Amino acid sequence: MVEQSSNVGHSGFVRRSNPLEGLLTEVGRALQVLDGSAQASRPNPAGPMPLNATEQETLSQAERQHAAGLMRVNHVGEICAQALYRGQAMFCRDASIRDVLYQAATEEVDHLVWCNERLSELNSRPSVLNPLWYLGAFSLGVVASRAGIPHNLGFMAETERQVEQHLDSHLEQLPPQDVRSRRIVEQMRDDEIQHRTTAENHGAAALPGPVKLAMRFMSKVMTTTAYRI
Repeated sequence: MVEQSSNVGHSGFVRRSNPLEGLLTEVGRALQVLDGSAQASRPNPAGPMPLNATEQETLSQAERQHAAGLMRVNHVGEICAQALYRGQAMFCRDASIRDVLYQAATEEVDHLVWCNERLSELNSRPSVLNPLWYLGAFSLGVVASRAGIPHNLGFMAETERQVEQHLDSHLEQLPPQDVRSRRIVEQMRDDEIQHRTTAENHGAAALPGPVKLAMRFMSKVMTTTAYRI
């Protein structure tokens, strides 16, 4: 979903000259993300759910609850990533950088859908606080977009760097036999590495230490809460 220099992008994104029109577009997109109607552009890396002998049957109740908690945290992370990148793109004046942000947002929608599907397979649900997470992340993205392109990209790169570490820790925590969750998380991690590399290649600036620490603190609050709620 990349916005092009023409009025209409390849995936239906329209460059809005009217700020109100642009805001309404973002509200509509937020509703799609939050109500679960957003569609993935790629197949689920876990493949179709087997008709018999599913992973659910090999997981204990405690393991299933733990896997669901981790996948709910990952789902919240994708809610935030989608909102963050769209907020960052909203006031970005450079078309090529908007392309980078919208392309990353497209792949984050894939992650969002995959995590939601896995939560359903685990008989669980997304976080009830998702609207709050989305609003906070979108607002943060808008602030980042005003900091100039190098720091805007730097925020993207640092976000992805911290997400990589977060996903690596989930691969260590997930039950070894939960193959479906692990395949999803592995693909997510590979995509996040690519997002970080892309941001760095486009001139991302290193963020100040206090900003990185603040990002880690906010991430800790979000992950701890989303695991349970």
